Amino acid sequence: MSGPSEVVASFDDPADNLAFDEALLRAAPEAPVLWIWRNTDCVVVGRGQKIEREVKADVCAGDGVPVLRRASGGGTVFHDPGNLNITLVLPGPSDRPLAALGELMTATVAELGLPSRLGDRGLFVGDAKLCGFAVFRTRTGLLAHSTLLVSTAAERVGRYLTSAPADPRPLDSHRSRVASLAEHGLRKGVADVTAAVRVAAAAQLGELATRKPSDEELEWHRSLQHTRYHYPEWHAEGAQRVRPREW
Repeated sequence: MSGPSEVVASFDDPADNLAFDEALLRAAPEAPVLWIWRNTDCVVVGRGQKIEREVKADVCAGDGVPVLRRASGGGTVFHDPGNLNITLVLPGPSDRPLAALGELMTATVAELGLPSRLGDRGLFVGDAKLCGFAVFRTRTGLLAHSTLLVSTAAERVGRYLTSAPADPRPLDSHRSRVASLAEHGLRKGVADVTAAVRVAAAAQLGELATRKPSDEELEWHRSLQHTRYHYPEWHAEGAQRVRPREW
């Protein structure tokens, strides 16, 4: 892979999608990689967050909504098919790991016809958060990913996530009012929004070659499923079984 690429992959299990998200970075690509993906209903907490401070676990359990953990930091998010996830993997070190992702999502929202502003770990339209950001580094590169609320209702997000605790701690989510593109009056389908992401990414990174996952990415995917994402203690506490290969 000599130039920027968009990898096309999809898994039925949200935990498998989170494993592949991390696998894209662990495979140490030599050029930027874009992945656009969706999950079925789930709540995803940041790497070091405490579920009891972030999630209405009883409501999630009653509704059959799994609570999962990703490898990056950042705040807790709700995923459903009305939420688009955008992953950008960049090789090498970076002093501004969220700058490229912020540029990409700002350009995407502009392509859709909405003005926006970059704020603390996310993109806002007016005073409502539209996109949340998080980042994860290794020695070989960084992964920055974003949620983009296409049609997910704010009420669904509030049903599963707690309010800000009275005793704030450094790893707690920064709670903001959220609103989807649909709630801003922009009733675009997921296909249209995906196309806007691709236009913005091509303008930023250069022409993207569409491809299937590489053997290295799939190998890392299998390894991470075993050591993290198919392991209940990982999602509950951030604990894993063994370290796969040399990190």
